Amino acid sequence: MSQFLKVKTAKEVLTIIGGLAPLSVESVPLHAAGGRVLASALHAPEAVPHFDRAVMDGYAVRARDTFGASEALPALLETAGEIHMGEIPTRPLEPGMAMAIPTGGMLPPGADAVVMVEYTQSLDERTIEVTRPVAPGDHVLRKGEDIEEGQSLFTAGSRLRSQDIGVLAALGVNQVTAFRKPRVAVFSTGDEVLPVEAQPLPPGKVRDINSYTLSSHLKQNGFKVSSFPVVPDRLDALVAASRDSLEGHDVVILSGGSSVGARDYTLRILSSFPDAELLVHGIAVRPGKPAILGRIGEKLFWGLPGQPMSALMICHTFVMPSLENLEGVGMSSTWQPKRAVALAVLSRPLPSVQGRTDLFPVVLSSHENSSLATPLFGKSAMISTLSRADGYVIIPEHVEGLDAGVGVEVHLFAGH
Repeated sequence: MSQFLKVKTAKEVLTIIGGLAPLSVESVPLHAAGGRVLASALHAPEAVPHFDRAVMDGYAVRARDTFGASEALPALLETAGEIHMGEIPTRPLEPGMAMAIPTGGMLPPGADAVVMVEYTQSLDERTIEVTRPVAPGDHVLRKGEDIEEGQSLFTAGSRLRSQDIGVLAALGVNQVTAFRKPRVAVFSTGDEVLPVEAQPLPPGKVRDINSYTLSSHLKQNGFKVSSFPVVPDRLDALVAASRDSLEGHDVVILSGGSSVGARDYTLRILSSFPDAELLVHGIAVRPGKPAILGRIGEKLFWGLPGQPMSALMICHTFVMPSLENLEGVGMSSTWQPKRAVALAVLSRPLPSVQGRTDLFPVVLSSHENSSLATPLFGKSAMISTLSRADGYVIIPEHVEGLDAGVGVEVHLFAGH
């Protein structure tokens, strides 16, 4: 395995990520299918609704019997009983007649519309006045009008939302075939890094931030994450921790030890596995240039910078798309990852250097009738900068900065 630093552009890295094959396929019960990515297309096995039904309380009628009705000259219809919820009416509706029907009730044979109850008046037990006409299909949902039998519902690679689960429930689909969700292991390394419960904190030491921010961020976006204790900067300990975390997980994320230097163990960790392959060692992006991506057999190994801002930016921009590809979501045709975005106007100029993609954290605020994106300048070791940020602006490698007042896309940390 080559150990030379070969910096790749952001687009090159995402192209590599886009080529990752999804994980295996499994059957998932509908109650657990929210957020899962379909491995095969779904078509409607039946129609919804599978009968003509009322969508308003009122009277089932033949529309032609109401034509010309008004408050001054109402149409008089003879009532022919009442339809109850869940009941199958067998008696056809004769001309000049009406049947009381609730919302969701099944229309009787011969009926083609529903008159809303507020436009009727009972004259006696057998007769009603209709004060407003209806057309065929008014206040009625026809068989298959919502979903036709055989209709294409969702393509392979679609992520099921709550409303999609409702569609499948209406159709009686109680299981789906989905790609398996990647299982992610996260741990930090560093002789200076202590667990968060360390009290008091000795000089020269810092508490573990990254395993918490990275785990939380991935969990908020629906991924299964296991956090492991901090590992000291010893190769034997790091190799053992990596081997343990690979067991039962599809992706391992190690923060710290990815930069080029005397304490760079990440490449040596990968070299300890005979089936390891180095895919990326360095990305032309700021912050987060020294990020590493390797593959150990069929599993991914990410080495992220130790600085909190760099680690979270790389996680959001590159690690998450790699996880999405593993669970079956295809990459965007552009280099930019599929992230929730907000449109805003830049409050001040943002400098950049050609040949490198810059990720600038920003805070959003309301300004007149638009959103204002204000850059947050701070060193990559400052977690407070990220705490204030709503997202970040991407300046591509071929752009020399952005002017104040230009429209930008803010890639949001929250949202998926």
